[in-house]
Amino acid sequence: MTQDNSAHTNCLDSLEKIQAIDKQNVLGSIKALADQVRQAWQETQSLEIKLATAPSNITVAGMGGSAIGADVVKHAYKNELTVPFNIVNDYELPGYINKNSLVILSSYSGNTEEILSCAQQAKEKKAQVLVITQGGKLTELAKKNNYQGYIIKPDHNPSDQPRMAIGYAVVGLLGLLNKAGLIKINNNEIEEVIAVILAQMCLCSVEQPVEENPAKTIAYTLVDRRPNLVASEFLTGATHVACNQFNENSKTFANYYQVPEINHHLLEGLKLPFSNKNDNFFIFFNSQLYHLKNQKRISLTQEAVDKYEIETMQIELKTQAKLYQIFELITLMAYATFYLSILNKINPSEVPMVDWFKKKLTE
Repeated sequence: MTQDNSAHTNCLDSLEKIQAIDKQNVLGSIKALADQVRQAWQETQSLEIKLATAPSNITVAGMGGSAIGADVVKHAYKNELTVPFNIVNDYELPGYINKNSLVILSSYSGNTEEILSCAQQAKEKKAQVLVITQGGKLTELAKKNNYQGYIIKPDHNPSDQPRMAIGYAVVGLLGLLNKAGLIKINNNEIEEVIAVILAQMCLCSVEQPVEENPAKTIAYTLVDRRPNLVASEFLTGATHVACNQFNENSKTFANYYQVPEINHHLLEGLKLPFSNKNDNFFIFFNSQLYHLKNQKRISLTQEAVDKYEIETMQIELKTQAKLYQIFELITLMAYATFYLSILNKINPSEVPMVDWFKKKLTE
């Protein structure tokens, strides 16, 4: 690095300095990701999920951190799912929902008003319903209506932030779908996911210095820059997770894009404003598991962005299966977004504007 980053380096390498900023222990939630995965898998596999009929479609209703797990699953298993899989981030379910539909109500708090609205509609439409929550009104509703599902015991989310419960969100949903016979996943795959997370954590831990730590390198690079995350196919949902964590952990404006879609419009949109080359940074996530054309598109898209003199970086995911690469990316970027918050001297847990908005909405 050409800049003097000694002050930043000392900050990121000091657990004491990190803890002075990270007052609600977001780092603890990141370090517990493998434990979240293990717990969610074990607990969902102990459930008996019996659907009245094979669903003709699946809809997950969720907001923010409670929805991004569904986005990961949607992109990771689109080739395995044999019925349409939709995500609703709103107050209303689609018109096609009926008694043959499966509606999964996902709210970490159990009190998300949009999801409670969808819950009422699911009941009116006589849809089959599963829930994923840790409490609140949604748990009460599930008990009242005898809805099956996964009640999260967030033993491994000390920050208690929904976005940092991503292990519960992804694997909780995967576990329910597996038990319902809608996808197939086994213990060995989950154990390998855990191994991937632990290996990535070793590379990204506080103890690893900036020069040897990919997450710290990314964070330092993105100080006062707008992150633009570009991926394809099964990694799209994982970049959505990272984007949310940039927004809420780092308090940083970030975007994520999917190849090949952006090749049909974004390449012309980078010309203006002229400040683009100073304000933006693009991170491209490539994988040998992509379609060959998409591998080429990722590299060519990076080359196109470089022509606008906008700085870029390409990260090659290296593990051997789609689900493993998803958690390889999620772990790396969880650390990167956290470290960026520390460099910005911002408590990564607090979300004051979101809290303000929710308060004003109820007035």
